[in-house]
Amino acid sequence: MLRNYLRIALRNLARNKFSSAINIGGLAIGMSVAILIGLWVFDELSYNRSIPDHDHIAAVMQNQEISGAVQTWWGEARQLAPVLRKDFGGRFKHVATVFGPAPEALTVGDTRLKASGAYVDPEITDMLKLDMVRGDRKAPLRDQSSIILSASVAKSLFGTSDPIGKTVKASSNELHTVAGVYTDLPGNSSFADYGFIIPFAYKEHTDSNVARLNWGNSWFQTYVQLNDKEDMAAASLAIKDVKFRYAEGERRARPALFLHPLNDWHLYSDFSNGASVGGAIRYVRLFTIIGAFVLLLACINFMNLSTARSEKRAKEVGIRKAIGSLRGQLIRQFFSESLFIALLSYILAIGIVVLLLPFFSEVAGKKMTIPFDNTWFWLAGLCFVFITGILAGSYPALYLSSFRPVKVLKGKFRVGKLALIPRRALVVLQFTVSVILIIGTIAVFRQIQYIKDRPVGYSRDGLVMIPVQSDDVDKHYDVIRTELQQTGLVEEMAGSASALTNIFATNGGFSWAGKDPSLQDEFVSDFVTPEFGKVTGWQIIQGRDFSRDMPTGNHPIIINETAVRYLNLKNPVGEVLSRDHGNERYTIVGVAKDMISESPFEPVRQMIFFLNKHFINTVDIRVQPRASMTNALVAIKAAFSKYDPRDIFEYQFADQEYAKKFGDEERVGRLAGVFTTLAILISCLGLLGLSAFVAEQRTREVGIRKVLGASVFGLWRLLSREFIALAGLSLLIGGPLASWIMNEWLNNYHYHAGLSWWIFAATAGGVILITLLTVSYQAVKAALTNPVKSLRSE
Repeated sequence: MLRNYLRIALRNLARNKFSSAINIGGLAIGMSVAILIGLWVFDELSYNRSIPDHDHIAAVMQNQEISGAVQTWWGEARQLAPVLRKDFGGRFKHVATVFGPAPEALTVGDTRLKASGAYVDPEITDMLKLDMVRGDRKAPLRDQSSIILSASVAKSLFGTSDPIGKTVKASSNELHTVAGVYTDLPGNSSFADYGFIIPFAYKEHTDSNVARLNWGNSWFQTYVQLNDKEDMAAASLAIKDVKFRYAEGERRARPALFLHPLNDWHLYSDFSNGASVGGAIRYVRLFTIIGAFVLLLACINFMNLSTARSEKRAKEVGIRKAIGSLRGQLIRQFFSESLFIALLSYILAIGIVVLLLPFFSEVAGKKMTIPFDNTWFWLAGLCFVFITGILAGSYPALYLSSFRPVKVLKGKFRVGKLALIPRRALVVLQFTVSVILIIGTIAVFRQIQYIKDRPVGYSRDGLVMIPVQSDDVDKHYDVIRTELQQTGLVEEMAGSASALTNIFATNGGFSWAGKDPSLQDEFVSDFVTPEFGKVTGWQIIQGRDFSRDMPTGNHPIIINETAVRYLNLKNPVGEVLSRDHGNERYTIVGVAKDMISESPFEPVRQMIFFLNKHFINTVDIRVQPRASMTNALVAIKAAFSKYDPRDIFEYQFADQEYAKKFGDEERVGRLAGVFTTLAILISCLGLLGLSAFVAEQRTREVGIRKVLGASVFGLWRLLSREFIALAGLSLLIGGPLASWIMNEWLNNYHYHAGLSWWIFAATAGGVILITLLTVSYQAVKAALTNPVKSLRSE
């Protein structure tokens, strides 16, 4: 029986080559989109899942009430881990303080490279179940001065030789003995950047800045691994008040600790008012829906073309029923045909995915592969073929098998108007989805451009940022600045504690005139040299800029506009902010226009810029406008290599670093654009097939009309108007739906563009134009056909 079904299916495919090609091609495109999205979604959902015991690992986070709102921090004090070990040893198997990951210049002889790594408590090796391929497997970090390397970093530094016991020099001339080599951690995990690990105790004992930090300095991360039978929610509730009990100076902020599971770090990383509000999971949901809709469009094509040709298969159904075939047998036959077509489409879809995967990986920003060697992939593929075949073939199978043999064999069977309603409804649904996708894609790109056009408050053109790790730049700062200015290529140079495009440090505990005693204040903070304003081009709207002749004894500071409103000061210049019971006093000397140094999608927070000549982690350089950037970089590299030989020279352009802040949104926009294009292509294929069938069905009518004097334009209008009407109805339905969906999405952003009328007008014009172009070929072809050919059989 199956062989018979297969033979009939092959005959039908061969007999109707055009519609068969559209059916298979449309389904293949829809399936390829679903497979690509499925690979991406799987990669997202499996993030961190390759870490052993991932279900029992969590980060300790904290909520604090600051400035009247609950803020959530990933950072913790270095004192927290010992307390958790002592007070909650029965709940936690391992507790580790983490500082990093961050880039570090590593040197072995003449070999130097910059690798990313972290200072971590030794328990991290057991927590992550590091696969130690060399060295001590049980306790590789027992010595504070030891270092363990990932296999890739070890190979880069030592080649094929055994690195155990050899010395690695860090950028600050620190010497570390290699105690182990571990297999690189998975790329789709939060630990992919762990190219090396150094005991955190070494950082505490050698860095005086770290040693003096108290409970109020949340510079570190704390990871825990729960005991096997411990409940995550119960453990999270148990540690809630730890910081409140131990950190007396922080009690005004009501700190509340909680555990954030490793499985949620990537997908649920956003918090608002102390609660998780999602994160990357919203993109997973979005593209899952898009993939389902695109596949649905392809299935609609199959349904429409199959039912449209019902008259051609009516006699086959009638004869089969007349000789004893049951309806159930016919349903099985038609389902077998749809499953066969789905299988052919799946094979073609795999080929399309293989061709498109490199492009898709580049657009998605991650390297993905097809797991051909994974049995589950093929099982999932078979299930996918079965579901698609059943979905696409359900309506045709039930519809075709319902024909009455008496009417069919007497030649009285005709497709009535009621039979056209489901087909038209499916076309409307198909184009409604396309309309929503088109409007959504335009709105995403417009929102991105709207945020890009937001004033940043400083000049990014010709601004070079150089990360600094050693103190050599601090010691030779004035000499480097003078030499660079003498080249004529550099306009000015400044130093800062944070990169201009990513100022993340905060300070609080200030007092000022008129402050609400219940306010737990917080200011985004940066420490800068006097030339910072000239380099960045910020705008001082009150008071004066920093200068080299400005005395630092009175601690001059510059605040931004938002800070003026936050402090509620009418005349801020000359006002004093004090801290530490008045022992630290800071005088406001100027007010700068707001600068975007964090997320461009969020409001600018209150900021303080402290004048400090010896806290340099980033050097900002303004290149002369008419100077060659290539020549300027050569001169800059020469100066830094001369006075900071221990570090590896690296640089960043401020405009490029700022552009990276739009990476997620631009990636979503590009992916949405690709899938929207494919969805439109699938819809057009279906429309092309239907228009060809309608033109074929009305061939005789067209011939008679031509004989009676109808024009080509009149015949084109006759054959096209139904499809234009259906496209218009889709616009009436899809426009309001898209408006509601995109307004809900845009409301997630504090700054967002509106949905202008031209978006809907452009979409309407585009949809009508695409519809006309698609159906016109078949309509004009039918209108130009010689009526003698269509009427000679009459």
